[in-house]
Amino acid sequence: MSNDIRIKKGLDIKLKGAAEKTVEQAIISNYCTIRPEDFHGIIPKLIAKEGTAVQAGDTLFHDKSNEKLIFVSPVSGKVVEVIRGPKRRIDAIKIEADKTQSYKDFGKIAVETAKPEDVKAHLLASGCWPFVKQRPYDVVANPERSPKAIFISGYASAPLAADLDFTLQGKEAELQAAVTALGKLTEGTVHVSVGATANSPLSGLKGVTLHKVSGPHPSGNVGTQINKIDPVNKGEVVWTIGAQDLVIIGELLLTGKFNAERIVALVGSSVQKPRYFKTLIGSEVSTIIYDKGIDKAGHDRIISGNVLTGKEIKADGSLDYYSNVISVIPEGDDYEFFGWTKPVFNKVSTSRALTFSWLNPKKVYDLNTNTNGEHRAFVTTGTYEEVFPLDIYPLQILKACLYKDLDEMEALGMYEVAPEDFALTEFVCVSKQPHQKIIREGLDLMLKEIG
Repeated sequence: MSNDIRIKKGLDIKLKGAAEKTVEQAIISNYCTIRPEDFHGIIPKLIAKEGTAVQAGDTLFHDKSNEKLIFVSPVSGKVVEVIRGPKRRIDAIKIEADKTQSYKDFGKIAVETAKPEDVKAHLLASGCWPFVKQRPYDVVANPERSPKAIFISGYASAPLAADLDFTLQGKEAELQAAVTALGKLTEGTVHVSVGATANSPLSGLKGVTLHKVSGPHPSGNVGTQINKIDPVNKGEVVWTIGAQDLVIIGELLLTGKFNAERIVALVGSSVQKPRYFKTLIGSEVSTIIYDKGIDKAGHDRIISGNVLTGKEIKADGSLDYYSNVISVIPEGDDYEFFGWTKPVFNKVSTSRALTFSWLNPKKVYDLNTNTNGEHRAFVTTGTYEEVFPLDIYPLQILKACLYKDLDEMEALGMYEVAPEDFALTEFVCVSKQPHQKIIREGLDLMLKEIG
């Protein structure tokens, strides 16, 4: 049986501002900020209080419900501020970075001969475990449960996504060490997906099942690949790991150091020279965006992540824990008088009514954040199914989440979805419903009631 995956349903959104394949060292950030909100469902118990000196790899906090789940500092320095929200909730931990970095030594591990329990203990103690996420619920994986399979997507199909074939170059040893170690933690298969025509550093890995993926977005989403390869049923668990996160795990195993280095793509039509930068998790985005050609006077939105699933951040914000893209596009708070009555040539749409993007499928667009409409009740149009390749009914599962019917959510396939799987249906939604938020709240309800 062929391991090729061909996706037919979906939508490629071609935007201006793709990153040129050159890498620069970003200005070293003076501060690093870690936000517990990046780890959905985790309630932090603070370990490193204000004034505490830390090395890269030292524990900042752990999960209140599971002390084994620790979250570590990406840099060495001093904790200068613990930012709190309502009811003294920990919103962020800000660290002033040392000029010369020092690393906690976790020790090397012989990956080929290591026992599964030793690998797991090593990943937990070093703070690398949060890179391992699970379906169902799209949260940090429960280390007490064994997955039936592990999925890694090395193919990014989202608009202006970082090219993983480029960012992973030269990291073959780290990638191999990581997948060898992770393969010991499942009795099933480690599935790795790459582009059908690309020459990926992931293609030569041993001990994995390789899949070649083609088709429009969301073909690169790990949720799409899980659905086509080995769907998640009730009572089952699968793990997912980001391709760049594998490099951090692999380097830890080979060197004993937690090196939170990221190669980040600075992209978007508001960027004068889009390209790649080498930086660290939690670094200030201002060290990249303003030093490298973003107009401070411009009226733009800065997004940590891609334009469909990323999180809006301020100019003085920080790169979130899982992102390898910073997108900068024009803010869409201007409105065109009677714009809905005229033929449209400069916007992407799946409809052929008044919108003519289908006439030029290779056209690259300069879009802003304007939703071109207001929130209203769901309208049944069949549009969602055109861009949703999973064997799931998207409208029905969204409605089940809204009226909180757990039995229906379960029957419709809620165990295998994540918010990002509904980013395209949200994009094409004529009702302007917040699909990703609806799915996230539905998953939270299931996690609370079913667990």
